[in-house]
Amino acid sequence: MADTQAPQRRSRRPEIQPEEKQFDERTLHIDRVARVVKGGRRFRFRALIVVGDRKHKVGIGMAKGADVTAAINKATEVAKKNMVTISLYKGTLPHEVDAKVSGAHILLKPASAGTGLIAGGAIRTILEVAGVKDALSKSLGSSNKANTAYATLMALESLVPANKWVTQINKTKAAKSPKKVVAKAMPAEKPVPEKKVATKATPKAKTTKKKA
Repeated sequence: MADTQAPQRRSRRPEIQPEEKQFDERTLHIDRVARVVKGGRRFRFRALIVVGDRKHKVGIGMAKGADVTAAINKATEVAKKNMVTISLYKGTLPHEVDAKVSGAHILLKPASAGTGLIAGGAIRTILEVAGVKDALSKSLGSSNKANTAYATLMALESLVPANKWVTQINKTKAAKSPKKVVAKAMPAEKPVPEKKVATKATPKAKTTKKKA
């Protein structure tokens, strides 16, 4: 009985495996902007992108392009060039911090393990790509996404690690171990000669002889 199965064709092209992305790229906002020229209005697109490695590095970029894809690519390159390293403590923030950019005012607070990210919008996205697992946040000003994003990045950048805090314990340690002062040998002082005070001679009393 003849084999009815057709031979399987082998593809000559090698299989291309997708590259693993080193950074987590998120789109925060895409807006259409217009420029008025002599012939009318020219429309372009503006993209706001955040890039992070989920390991204490994050960056924000904004760029314009003729279409959405071009704007996203340009903004991604800007974000990668302007990445900053932030200091975290056990998946959360080391201390409370706030920042203000234009009308946007952001407040970030540390949270205990298991709390999660109590944040929304651009703040939540930035904290996720930065590697923050537990944090509290509050927006106290404008809701503009660009200003909010840059205020959040400024707040994260201003974090101080725990080993650089100036606490009362560090002050006492510094007081117990003062710096050694090297005393320089001073030349011996020369004795100051006493000044002689000239005294005037008292005149002798005249004696009168009595006549006999």
